[in-house]
Amino acid sequence: MTKERQANEFDHPLSAAIYDQAEGSREDLDHYAALVEELDARSVIDVGCGTGVFAIMLADRGLAVSAVDPAGAMLDVARAKPGAERVRWVHGTAELLPDLPHPPVDLAVMTGNVAQVFLTDGQWLATLRALHDVLVPGGHLVFETRIPERRAWEEWATWGSSVFEVDGVGEVRDEFILLRVCEPYVTFSSDNTLPDGTVVPNESTLIFRSMPDLERTLTEAGFSIREVRDAPDRPDREWVVIAQRP
Repeated sequence: MTKERQANEFDHPLSAAIYDQAEGSREDLDHYAALVEELDARSVIDVGCGTGVFAIMLADRGLAVSAVDPAGAMLDVARAKPGAERVRWVHGTAELLPDLPHPPVDLAVMTGNVAQVFLTDGQWLATLRALHDVLVPGGHLVFETRIPERRAWEEWATWGSSVFEVDGVGEVRDEFILLRVCEPYVTFSSDNTLPDGTVVPNESTLIFRSMPDLERTLTEAGFSIREVRDAPDRPDREWVVIAQRP
């Protein structure tokens, strides 16, 4: 068995190829689509868009959509999907957005675990400030983050492995392992094993911020919290934060 390491372990074609299978049907996006309608947004930035499922969904509904992600392999999958031509794809981080020629938008969203990948206050604040700068006055930022007290990683530790069929590759085994917990940080791996035994490693760390930390950083970035809701698909496990640029 060999391990094939990349300069960016989160930007591998194989990881991107199985991403949609691993994520499943994504019922959580229905909640975000309803929020887009509720907030009367006509232009949206999808931060950490991955393979573009949500961005293309919104573009199909007639919205002006920009989607940003630092993983080029994910964007390659997104751009190949039907309807992708309606989305403006940006390879990079949200910090690039204020420097790009683009009219201000009504709404910025971070679905899934995106808001938890910014491990330092510096990274998180830089992202928040960039999004603040590209929103119209009165525009909104919506994101979800797991409630630390629910200790989601204890459930993750039982996940084990899954097998996915990848065109041109064959069966790929994805093995999830909880590596370490040092609150507020949780690190896990999701390694992919190819039919020939080659292992594509993928290690991630998430931060579980408390509500006081979220309130403080959002205020520093110029936002006010309009509302904090429950996540309908994961009740009592996540906060859905609706923040607003004054």
